[in-house]
Amino acid sequence: MSVVLLAEDDERLAALVKDYLEANQFTVVVESYGLNVPRQVQSLQPDILILDLNLPGKDGIAICKEVRPLYEGPILMLTARDGDADQILGFDVGADDYVVKPAEPRVLLARIHALLRRANREPVENGDVQVGGLQIRAASREVVLDEIPVALSSHEYDLLLTLARQAGKVLSREYLFTTICNRPYDGLDRTVDVRVSHLRKKLGDNSDNPTRIKTIWGRGYMLVADAW
Repeated sequence: MSVVLLAEDDERLAALVKDYLEANQFTVVVESYGLNVPRQVQSLQPDILILDLNLPGKDGIAICKEVRPLYEGPILMLTARDGDADQILGFDVGADDYVVKPAEPRVLLARIHALLRRANREPVENGDVQVGGLQIRAASREVVLDEIPVALSSHEYDLLLTLARQAGKVLSREYLFTTICNRPYDGLDRTVDVRVSHLRKKLGDNSDNPTRIKTIWGRGYMLVADAW
Protein backbone atom coordinates (compact mmCIF):
# COMPACT_ATOMS: atom_id res chain seq x y z
CA MET A 1 0.00 0.00 0.00
CA SER A 2 1.47 3.34 -1.09
CA VAL A 3 2.22 5.92 1.61
CA VAL A 4 1.17 9.54 1.06
CA LEU A 5 2.55 12.39 3.16
CA LEU A 6 -0.08 15.15 2.98
CA ALA A 7 1.31 18.53 4.10
CA GLU A 8 -1.87 20.58 4.58
CA ASP A 9 -2.92 22.92 7.38
CA ASP A 10 -6.61 23.17 6.41
CA GLU A 11 -8.01 20.53 8.77
CA ARG A 12 -11.27 20.06 6.89
CA LEU A 13 -9.57 19.67 3.51
CA ALA A 14 -6.88 17.40 4.95
CA ALA A 15 -9.55 15.14 6.45
CA LEU A 16 -11.48 14.97 3.17
CA VAL A 17 -8.37 14.14 1.13
CA LYS A 18 -7.19 11.62 3.72
CA ASP A 19 -10.55 9.83 3.82
CA TYR A 20 -10.81 9.71 0.03
CA LEU A 21 -7.28 8.40 -0.49
CA GLU A 22 -7.59 5.83 2.27
CA ALA A 23 -10.81 4.61 0.65
CA ASN A 24 -8.67 4.08 -2.47
CA GLN A 25 -6.06 1.93 -0.72
CA PHE A 26 -3.50 4.55 0.30
CA THR A 27 -1.94 5.08 3.71
CA VAL A 28 -2.05 8.82 4.48
CA VAL A 29 -0.01 10.74 7.06
CA VAL A 30 -1.06 14.37 7.57
CA GLU A 31 1.39 17.08 8.66
CA SER A 32 0.06 20.60 9.19
CA TYR A 33 3.21 22.50 10.25
CA GLY A 34 5.72 23.40 7.57
CA LEU A 35 8.84 23.13 9.71
CA ASN A 36 8.02 19.48 10.44
CA VAL A 37 7.60 18.39 6.82
CA PRO A 38 11.31 17.84 5.90
CA ARG A 39 11.77 15.64 9.00
CA GLN A 40 8.64 13.68 8.12
CA VAL A 41 9.89 13.16 4.57
CA GLN A 42 13.21 11.85 5.84
CA SER A 43 11.69 9.50 8.41
CA LEU A 44 8.72 8.23 6.37
CA GLN A 45 10.23 8.25 2.86
CA PRO A 46 6.66 8.39 1.48
CA ASP A 47 5.81 7.16 -1.99
CA ILE A 48 4.49 10.64 -2.78
CA LEU A 49 4.48 14.04 -1.07
CA ILE A 50 1.41 16.25 -1.50
CA LEU A 51 2.50 19.73 -0.51
CA ASP A 52 0.41 22.84 0.14
CA LEU A 53 2.20 26.09 -0.66
CA ASN A 54 0.73 28.10 2.23
CA LEU A 55 1.89 26.27 5.36
CA PRO A 56 2.67 27.84 8.73
CA GLY A 57 6.31 27.81 9.78
CA LYS A 58 7.76 27.19 6.32
CA ASP A 59 6.05 27.55 2.95
CA GLY A 60 5.79 24.83 0.33
CA ILE A 61 8.34 26.38 -2.04
CA ALA A 62 11.02 26.43 0.68
CA ILE A 63 10.12 22.89 1.74
CA CYS A 64 10.29 21.56 -1.82
CA LYS A 65 13.66 23.21 -2.37
CA GLU A 66 14.99 21.70 0.86
CA VAL A 67 13.78 18.12 0.41
CA ARG A 68 14.22 17.70 -3.36
CA PRO A 69 17.98 16.89 -3.25
CA LEU A 70 17.34 14.12 -0.68
CA TYR A 71 13.95 12.78 -1.76
CA GLU A 72 13.52 10.96 -5.08
CA GLY A 73 9.76 10.42 -4.90
CA PRO A 74 7.20 12.59 -6.72
CA ILE A 75 6.08 15.90 -5.21
CA LEU A 76 2.61 17.18 -6.05
CA MET A 77 1.79 20.75 -5.07
CA LEU A 78 -1.81 21.28 -3.97
CA THR A 79 -2.59 24.98 -3.63
CA ALA A 80 -5.07 27.78 -4.10
CA ARG A 81 -2.50 29.79 -6.07
CA ASP A 82 -3.30 29.49 -9.77
CA GLY A 83 -0.88 31.98 -11.33
CA ASP A 84 1.65 30.89 -13.97
CA ALA A 85 4.50 32.39 -11.94
CA ASP A 86 3.67 30.22 -8.93
CA GLN A 87 3.49 27.09 -11.06
CA ILE A 88 6.79 27.83 -12.81
CA LEU A 89 8.45 28.52 -9.45
CA GLY A 90 7.10 25.22 -8.13
CA PHE A 91 8.57 23.30 -11.07
CA ASP A 92 11.84 25.22 -10.74
CA VAL A 93 12.36 23.97 -7.17
CA GLY A 94 11.54 20.36 -8.05
CA ALA A 95 7.78 19.80 -8.01
CA ASP A 96 6.50 17.14 -10.40
CA ASP A 97 2.91 18.30 -10.73
CA TYR A 98 0.64 21.12 -9.62
CA VAL A 99 -3.07 20.88 -8.71
CA VAL A 100 -5.13 23.99 -7.98
CA LYS A 101 -7.73 23.95 -5.19
CA PRO A 102 -10.54 23.11 -5.07
CA ALA A 103 -9.50 19.86 -6.72
CA GLU A 104 -11.97 17.26 -7.90
CA PRO A 105 -11.04 14.14 -5.84
CA ARG A 106 -11.04 11.86 -8.88
CA VAL A 107 -8.69 14.23 -10.71
CA LEU A 108 -6.35 14.37 -7.72
CA LEU A 109 -6.37 10.57 -7.51
CA ALA A 110 -5.63 10.26 -11.23
CA ARG A 111 -2.68 12.67 -10.92
CA ILE A 112 -1.31 10.66 -7.98
CA HIS A 113 -1.58 7.40 -9.89
CA ALA A 114 0.14 8.95 -12.93
CA LEU A 115 3.03 10.25 -10.82
CA LEU A 116 3.48 6.91 -9.09
CA ARG A 117 3.44 5.05 -12.42
CA ARG A 118 6.15 7.29 -13.80
CA ALA A 119 8.24 7.01 -10.65
CA ASN A 120 8.16 3.22 -10.64
CA ARG A 121 7.89 2.21 -14.29
CA GLU A 122 10.41 0.08 -16.14
CA PRO A 123 12.34 1.57 -19.04
CA VAL A 124 10.38 1.71 -22.28
CA GLU A 125 13.14 -0.13 -24.12
CA ASN A 126 15.97 -2.37 -22.95
CA GLY A 127 18.66 -0.76 -25.10
CA ASP A 128 20.87 2.13 -24.03
CA VAL A 129 21.03 5.34 -26.05
CA GLN A 130 24.30 7.03 -26.99
CA VAL A 131 24.62 10.34 -28.81
CA GLY A 132 28.27 11.34 -29.06
CA GLY A 133 29.60 11.62 -25.50
CA LEU A 134 26.09 11.41 -24.03
CA GLN A 135 25.15 7.98 -22.70
CA ILE A 136 21.68 7.10 -21.40
CA ARG A 137 21.62 3.74 -19.61
CA ALA A 138 18.01 2.59 -19.72
CA ALA A 139 18.25 -0.35 -17.30
CA SER A 140 19.64 1.79 -14.46
CA ARG A 141 18.17 5.13 -15.62
CA GLU A 142 21.62 6.72 -15.45
CA VAL A 143 23.00 9.52 -17.61
CA VAL A 144 26.71 10.00 -18.30
CA LEU A 145 28.18 12.90 -20.27
CA ASP A 146 31.84 12.66 -21.31
CA GLU A 147 32.28 9.90 -18.70
CA ILE A 148 30.90 12.11 -15.90
CA PRO A 149 27.60 11.05 -14.26
CA VAL A 150 24.81 13.63 -14.47
CA ALA A 151 22.19 13.69 -11.70
CA LEU A 152 18.70 14.13 -13.15
CA SER A 153 15.25 13.94 -11.64
CA SER A 154 12.99 11.15 -12.88
CA HIS A 155 11.08 13.54 -15.13
CA GLU A 156 14.21 15.21 -16.50
CA TYR A 157 15.51 11.75 -17.37
CA ASP A 158 12.26 10.83 -19.15
CA LEU A 159 12.36 14.05 -21.17
CA LEU A 160 16.02 13.59 -22.14
CA LEU A 161 15.42 9.97 -23.14
CA THR A 162 12.47 10.98 -25.31
CA LEU A 163 14.53 13.68 -27.05
CA ALA A 164 17.60 11.47 -27.46
CA ARG A 165 15.69 8.55 -28.94
CA GLN A 166 14.58 10.91 -31.69
CA ALA A 167 17.74 13.01 -31.95
CA GLY A 168 17.66 15.35 -34.92
CA LYS A 169 13.86 15.42 -35.00
CA VAL A 170 11.77 18.35 -33.82
CA LEU A 171 9.32 17.24 -31.11
CA SER A 172 6.39 19.47 -30.27
CA ARG A 173 5.60 20.64 -26.75
CA GLU A 174 2.30 18.79 -26.99
CA TYR A 175 4.03 15.51 -27.89
CA LEU A 176 6.64 15.90 -25.16
CA PHE A 177 4.07 16.89 -22.54
CA THR A 178 1.66 14.03 -23.27
CA THR A 179 4.55 11.54 -23.43
CA ILE A 180 6.14 12.64 -20.15
CA CYS A 181 3.06 13.65 -18.14
CA ASN A 182 0.54 11.11 -19.45
CA ARG A 183 -2.26 13.65 -19.78
CA PRO A 184 -3.59 16.00 -22.45
CA TYR A 185 -1.76 19.25 -23.13
CA ASP A 186 -3.83 22.41 -22.60
CA GLY A 187 -1.54 24.66 -24.63
CA LEU A 188 -0.55 26.74 -21.58
CA ASP A 189 1.38 24.42 -19.26
CA ARG A 190 5.08 25.32 -18.95
CA THR A 191 6.28 22.00 -17.56
CA VAL A 192 8.25 21.02 -20.68
CA ASP A 193 9.91 24.45 -20.99
CA VAL A 194 11.02 24.42 -17.34
CA ARG A 195 12.47 20.93 -17.60
CA VAL A 196 14.27 21.71 -20.84
CA SER A 197 15.84 24.68 -19.03
CA HIS A 198 16.95 22.36 -16.21
CA LEU A 199 18.43 19.86 -18.70
CA ARG A 200 20.40 22.57 -20.46
CA LYS A 201 21.97 23.70 -17.19
CA LYS A 202 22.85 20.17 -16.11
CA LEU A 203 24.19 19.14 -19.52
CA GLY A 204 26.40 22.19 -20.03
CA ASP A 205 24.30 23.80 -22.75
CA ASN A 206 24.27 27.58 -23.12
CA SER A 207 20.82 28.73 -22.01
CA ASP A 208 21.12 31.99 -23.99
CA ASN A 209 22.30 30.30 -27.19
CA PRO A 210 21.69 26.56 -26.82
CA THR A 211 23.41 24.20 -29.25
CA ARG A 212 22.56 20.81 -27.75
CA ILE A 213 18.83 21.09 -27.08
CA LYS A 214 17.52 23.70 -29.49
CA THR A 215 14.24 25.58 -29.38
CA ILE A 216 12.63 25.51 -32.80
CA TRP A 217 10.29 28.46 -32.53
CA GLY A 218 6.66 27.63 -33.17
CA ARG A 219 7.42 23.91 -33.45
CA GLY A 220 9.08 22.55 -30.30
CA TYR A 221 12.48 21.19 -29.22
CA MET A 222 15.22 19.14 -30.86
CA LEU A 223 18.23 17.33 -29.45
CA VAL A 224 21.06 18.00 -31.91
CA ALA A 225 22.81 14.72 -32.68
CA ASP A 226 26.25 16.11 -33.58
CA ALA A 227 26.52 18.58 -30.66
CA TRP A 228 27.71 16.04 -28.06
